[in-house]
Amino acid sequence: MNATPTPPTNPATPLPYRDASLPVDRRVEDLLSRMTLEEKAGQLFHSMLMMNADGTPVTETDGSILPFTTPELIEGRHLTHFNLLGSYGARAMATWQNAVQEMAAGTRLGIPVTLSTDPRHSFTDNVGASFNAGAFSAWPEAIGLAAIGDPELVFEFADIMRREYLSVGFRVALHPQIDLATEPRWARQSGTFGSDAKLTGELVQAYVRGLQGETLGAASVSAMVKHFPGGGPQKDGEDPHFAHGKEQIYPGGMREHHLEPFKAAIAAGCSQMMPYYGQPIGTDWDEVGFGFNKGVVTGLLREQLGFQGIVCTDWGLITDSVIFGEPHPARAWGVEHLSVAERAALALEAGSDQFGGEQCPEVVVELVRSGRISEARIDASVRRLLREKFVLGLFENPYVDPDAAAETVGRADFAAAGAAAQRRSLTVLTNTGKTLPVSGRPKLYVKDVDADVAAAYGELVSDPAEADLAVLRLRTPHEPRTNIFESFFHSGSLAFPEPELTGILSFLDAVPTLVCINLERAAVIPEIAERAAALIADYGASDAALLDVAFGRAAAGGRLPFELPRSMEAVAASRPDVPNDTENPVFPHGHGLTL
Repeated sequence: MNATPTPPTNPATPLPYRDASLPVDRRVEDLLSRMTLEEKAGQLFHSMLMMNADGTPVTETDGSILPFTTPELIEGRHLTHFNLLGSYGARAMATWQNAVQEMAAGTRLGIPVTLSTDPRHSFTDNVGASFNAGAFSAWPEAIGLAAIGDPELVFEFADIMRREYLSVGFRVALHPQIDLATEPRWARQSGTFGSDAKLTGELVQAYVRGLQGETLGAASVSAMVKHFPGGGPQKDGEDPHFAHGKEQIYPGGMREHHLEPFKAAIAAGCSQMMPYYGQPIGTDWDEVGFGFNKGVVTGLLREQLGFQGIVCTDWGLITDSVIFGEPHPARAWGVEHLSVAERAALALEAGSDQFGGEQCPEVVVELVRSGRISEARIDASVRRLLREKFVLGLFENPYVDPDAAAETVGRADFAAAGAAAQRRSLTVLTNTGKTLPVSGRPKLYVKDVDADVAAAYGELVSDPAEADLAVLRLRTPHEPRTNIFESFFHSGSLAFPEPELTGILSFLDAVPTLVCINLERAAVIPEIAERAAALIADYGASDAALLDVAFGRAAAGGRLPFELPRSMEAVAASRPDVPNDTENPVFPHGHGLTL
């Protein structure tokens, strides 16, 4: 147990941990020696913050979204790692991060805050997984980058993302997500690099190097790769954010195959790793969620694969929560019967360094004081966490320039690169009768396409019977879920239900139609594919991107990053751990036409 903390000395003679000329390890040990148990415990929690639209920290809360204010977490609970929720302007984000860092600088030891973010550069808006681009440059989803399949482009994207993130103060990316998309119904596929393990490995290496550089340093954004050991093989495609989706299974015996992308990420030097919620069933691993699983975190990740970085659990493993006013149990799959303290102890013993989405350091303090967990075990994780702060240069340069942030985020050349990638990712699946590319200025009828955008390509008509060509945008079907939070995770059937399907097919029979379907999952669309005049898949692309490709102003280069099944019966019969395992798919993995 630590003695009374050492008080700060004369600022003219900086403490060793404040001396940038000293080796990082010495600075870490000096700071660690000065920390109280409470201050150490605070480092083990990676919680969430929101901000006011004007760039000021949240100092009042009714507890409906987040249970504590920013000062309560930083000053009262000693937390210094936060994930920012919500979308805001660049200048406001930079102003806010400076205010948060100033608050942290005023604490006893002045440990700077490490800010993180879920993906912010595409079209998905899911409070539990990602935010739409907003002020940032807009790119296809990760699955669209996989459709392009170019590591050089992924490196360019990650480097642009790094510069935009740095400008507003984000130093940890809670991505990339490198699970293999092997269960067609799983809700998280749009954030993956598809079903191909080899390609995913190549793209994650480019992604990590674009974010971090060859080595982690002051110009880096740390990559938290997820979800170890691969979250794709979910039973029935349900997601383990929710109790009915907790089981992860390997009926095809391809568990090792799902590890291949993670080996590539470790080889690229990824700084952090996030285990998933899933509870493995029918393997030689303990049947407990991966964040609690010593055989997976310590035995596999650290000892077998040699990962030396930070392990942060996925969000909300140990305490129950209320999300959108609805109760959600802790995702403590396999250990639901344990107390909060027992769950925390099990995760620490498994080898996890940090609890994502939690803010209860008092639990760790009590575990140490009761003798359940040694302070030496806490120190081991705190060393890793402090070391990254020093390596990222946060002690020397915690602040950012709001003017520079406003100039950098969404910069014209960044936006142009993202727009070009949107066009390149589009995948032409059919082109019946050589409908594409469209020539001239035809009479156009558009549905779920911005009319103001479409007017630049043809003469708009209000009656499809008058149209030379219709343009219809669709999204992969999903089954509505009554739980508000779960409704963001599109799950269930991939086929259009009746009478919606009949309505779509009647429309396609009435007028030659270019159909563009957004593939956040692998849609079941055999009838639509047969009757559309042309069929294009997108993975996050603007109306202008689609129409540029349709009218030959840009080239589509995408290839399907997973197969498109023929029926839901084929999906149900497939093995969730085996890539592209449905019988007689409508379009195989890798399909795509060149116009």
